[in-house]
Amino acid sequence: MEEVIYLCLFAFMAGFIDSVVGGGGLIQLPALFIFLPGVPVPTIFGTGKLASIAGTTSAMVRYVRSVKINYLAILPAAIAAFVFSFLGARALSHLDASLLKPLILLLLVAVYTLIKKDFGALHAPKLTLAKEKLYGLVMGMVIGFYDGFFGPGTGSFLIFIFIGIFGFNFLAASAAAKVVNVATNLSALLYFGYKGYILYEVAIPMAVSSVIGSQLGTRTALTRGTAFVRVLFLVVVTGIILKFGYDTYGAGGEDFARLAASVGQCFSRKG
Repeated sequence: MEEVIYLCLFAFMAGFIDSVVGGGGLIQLPALFIFLPGVPVPTIFGTGKLASIAGTTSAMVRYVRSVKINYLAILPAAIAAFVFSFLGARALSHLDASLLKPLILLLLVAVYTLIKKDFGALHAPKLTLAKEKLYGLVMGMVIGFYDGFFGPGTGSFLIFIFIGIFGFNFLAASAAAKVVNVATNLSALLYFGYKGYILYEVAIPMAVSSVIGSQLGTRTALTRGTAFVRVLFLVVVTGIILKFGYDTYGAGGEDFARLAASVGQCFSRKG
């Protein structure tokens, strides 16, 4: 019971952060491993996905009511992300997790955001509708696969792409990112649920906490505006860089690679 209370607290914090700038998985997933020792890895991921999709969906609903979204451009990305998130989870058993080194990319994201002071400040879409659909489709395939295969930082990647390539501001990018992220989470959740890899007695209270945090975070973002979201984005990206840096080059790097490999082996045996 005490473990569930702690996990609900982390789910609340993850929901708040993820609703604004993404990266909530970096808070929630480690907490699940800490407070649920001995639980199989797929069950850890499945339990976390149920909590995550609750918060993400809640944030998406709040955003779409307040921020205009071009669904003709976003839906192709969401559909592709849904399909490739499943494929990414399945491919985990055949790929070396150490090949994924998003540290450099995230570092470039942070540096670019710091240098380009107007990054995400203005909403000035710069692609034609045809290009938005094409780029969205490609983005959905890549990010969807990444989320299924690895996961952490997906929301932040999406926000950066929607700003840097599509020309959205931070609020519009956050709203669009939630639509795509719901698709990736749903795809994985369907697989985990079908396989019985969800601890509902833990996941449901966490989901409620995630929704509360998500609602508070979304309200804060809409009230405080783009400048606030930009600062929080930098803080979260910095945290992701430090986390990936430790996993890749620090003492935990080999353990992290072995963990990813064990997830793939579970899917390969039971899929």
